Amino acid sequence: MNKAHGKKYLEADKLIDHEKLYQPQEAVTLLKKLNYVKFDPTVEVHMKLGVTHVTLTRWCAVSLCCPLAPVKR
Repeated sequence: MNKAHGKKYLEADKLIDHEKLYQPQEAVTLLKKLNYVKFDPTVEVHMKLGVTHVTLTRWCAVSLCCPLAPVKR
């Protein structure tokens, strides 16, 4: 059974072109427009680095923290 989405989610979904691959700067701008939640959301980024398993000698993990809204303390 599919759960229905809320009005804010459906409005945000209309702004996305699901067939398009967005450039990073354009994607961040779109994300700022689509923020419809009351908390700071998390963004997950997937990148193709063009590295094969033969040339890959070690794994690298990068964690970036860049909130879209100012932090209240």
